[in-house]
Amino acid sequence: MNIFEKEVTFVWLREWSVMSYLYLVVRYFGIVVAMNSAIWGGLFYMPEAIGYGLFLFMEWSFSVYFCLTEVILIWRLYALSNKSKPILYVLLGFFLPIVALYIAVDIFLWSRPSAISVQETIITPNIKYCGPFFHIGPMTAIYTSIPVICFDIFLVVLAIAVLRKHLKEQKELKTKPNTYVVMIVRYHVIYFVVNLASQVFTVTLWANLPAAVMSLVLLFKYTAPMIIVPRLIISIWDTHANENCVHVNTTFEDCVCWTSPNLELPEIESHV
Repeated sequence: MNIFEKEVTFVWLREWSVMSYLYLVVRYFGIVVAMNSAIWGGLFYMPEAIGYGLFLFMEWSFSVYFCLTEVILIWRLYALSNKSKPILYVLLGFFLPIVALYIAVDIFLWSRPSAISVQETIITPNIKYCGPFFHIGPMTAIYTSIPVICFDIFLVVLAIAVLRKHLKEQKELKTKPNTYVVMIVRYHVIYFVVNLASQVFTVTLWANLPAAVMSLVLLFKYTAPMIIVPRLIISIWDTHANENCVHVNTTFEDCVCWTSPNLELPEIESHV
């Protein structure tokens, strides 16, 4: 099945959960951001004023999208920790300043004409390209990216610690590690790599890159995360269904198979 067929099967035809809503937001909001990026990147001619507005929309949308990915990571860690409220509160306590930082960066860096502007570049007499021009160096972007990277490191370290504890417990019980715990932690690492690459590419934008290099950087920044994140979410549901779990009609968060994979109980329906 392609991703849309899986979406219909695992989202629209199933009982909805928090992750279902998060999936739909990152899936379709990501499509909007990617399409806007394609239009802004030279697919159509547009005046500087319109190009600048679309560029601001992309940057603000990018910040919103990555905040959503952080919410997904937090929710997964909350589930892995047996829905521990203290862990959830700690994670949210660290996350809220990151949200405030994203807003401050979007206002101070991306929304000030003195820091960045959009200008037409003449490629041929009949072709004009609307591109960004950065008027300050990369140091501010570097400093503001450090807390975000540290928070991502904290999330991936916490996920690895949960996996290590799980492996130790399963070894003591002489049973195989849970497939879904391993998968979720592996995807945490992938999220971290994608977020780190995006932060690095965002910083490099301020270094007056050649037009060709900047186009490649923007292509990755505005397309790769929008493709990868929804696929990582839905691949867990796909694996869950293909395992022929007896609780397959239960929302994945409430299914016992990923906390107690060796149980073989009659199928139950969840109303959570």
